[in-house]
Amino acid sequence: MVLQGKKVLLAVSGSIAAYKAPMLVRLLVKKSCVVRVVLTKSAADFVSPLTLSTLTDAPVEVDFFNRESPEKGWSNHVDMALWADLMIIAPVSSNTLSKMASGQSDNLLLAAFMSAKCPVYFAPAMDLDMYKNEATKENIEKLISRGYHCIPSESGELASGLVGEGRMAEPENIVAFVEQSLIDQQPLRGKTVMVNAGPTREAIDPVRFIGNHASGKMGHALATEAARLGAKVHLILGPTGIPFDYSGMKVTHVESTQEMYEACAAIFPDADLAVFSAAVADYRPAKRHEQKVKKSEANLEISLEPTVDILKTLGHQKKSEQIVIGFALETENAIEYATKKLHTKNADFIVCNVAGEHTGFAHDTNEVTVIAKDESQAHFPLTEKTQLAKYLWNHFIKSLATS
Repeated sequence: MVLQGKKVLLAVSGSIAAYKAPMLVRLLVKKSCVVRVVLTKSAADFVSPLTLSTLTDAPVEVDFFNRESPEKGWSNHVDMALWADLMIIAPVSSNTLSKMASGQSDNLLLAAFMSAKCPVYFAPAMDLDMYKNEATKENIEKLISRGYHCIPSESGELASGLVGEGRMAEPENIVAFVEQSLIDQQPLRGKTVMVNAGPTREAIDPVRFIGNHASGKMGHALATEAARLGAKVHLILGPTGIPFDYSGMKVTHVESTQEMYEACAAIFPDADLAVFSAAVADYRPAKRHEQKVKKSEANLEISLEPTVDILKTLGHQKKSEQIVIGFALETENAIEYATKKLHTKNADFIVCNVAGEHTGFAHDTNEVTVIAKDESQAHFPLTEKTQLAKYLWNHFIKSLATS
């Protein structure tokens, strides 16, 4: 899951190990990565650009300017580098390694490397004596000291006929190394996150209920992003007809506010972070009719009683090390009411949003203001809820790291 959806720039330099590049591409594509490839001119002598283009369903870049097809223009190494979520340079020849360490950029691959802001992984591949040369060791150490990730070479038969270190790591091992590295870097790794989401329904009779228009989209987006960031996620979801993807999380489906409270209360003591995004009913019928209430000419009156306040109840039970994040959907005086809710519910953050044409229930977009315990505010303009979830977790993690 950690590689799913990642945009990977695979850079291949001139080494006989370049013949393994198609297999590496296939493995990355199977992990649901979007892959683009850049080759040095000498790498194109070892592996066909057409093969790599076919496997990635994208053009393979070799030079800054395509002289055979001038209409295609020049290959923008900056755009290429900024596009990538991560860059894998495999194989890295001794020559390319030396140029990377010294900051040279006399080809498209090196220019993309020098422009990269994403994590960069490099897999050296060279003959035994070249690999053991002090200059090679110094170049590798220099790159590691700059924050680049070296995928160690393996031992085995080399192109020269020698046997020893210098062989590029096998494609399966490269993918496994990158996956483990990304897992180790996940900011929520080892954390348990509880998220409640969606509406609740309070039964009037066997066929009617009191409810609301909540879809659970925002809560599901937050749960999905927490799982992507390495957390063990428990999603407690009210009734929604949306076919969500529950990969990477444990889901408990509930109907009523009481059921949601009981499910949350069972998980909350073990949660490091708890997100209360569900739109729970504040009231329920004092009496539930066992049979369908028949329509009559007389007015129907339904007595209501308060439901349990899940956020307030659990918020006041939280331990000092737990973080509680609540949501407040308002129609007027939003910041004022949300700030009051922040304190009365004993939350660490309140995410305030206003019901509108493109915000609130059932929409794919939202616009929110996050209010912290010290009443500082951070505004996030209208955006897709899936993207907003990324922004929110990034904000929470940064805020907690500096508090």
